[in-house]
Amino acid sequence: MKQSFLLASLLISLAGYSQTSEPMTKKAPITCKLTTPEMQQRKATVIASLKKKIVFKKELPNGLSYQFKGTDANIDELANFIKTERLCCDFFDFSLTVKRVGTSALLTITGPKGAKDFIKTELDL
Repeated sequence: MKQSFLLASLLISLAGYSQTSEPMTKKAPITCKLTTPEMQQRKATVIASLKKKIVFKKELPNGLSYQFKGTDANIDELANFIKTERLCCDFFDFSLTVKRVGTSALLTITGPKGAKDFIKTELDL
């Protein structure tokens, strides 16, 4: 059994993954790829819409977590936000947890050191 674990660890390492199963990649700089006008437009539309729908916000050591009503419309909006945001801010990690029908959806945005401050100042979320 110990040999199986060692072999699996070696194979994971050779495949480019750490023992925590996270890819070993270069650190992405904490910058948004949108231009200033594009970011202004995004804040005025997409982000403003999400901000109005936040039920609860919680700070995490490396990011923030937001609770929303678990409606289909909110889930669609959150999924679209994630799809777009991960292209312009590729240093973020996103997690979307959807509870039972009619309860809640939880969006968690985390990243490397500095990501939480970026979320607060640049995204204003």
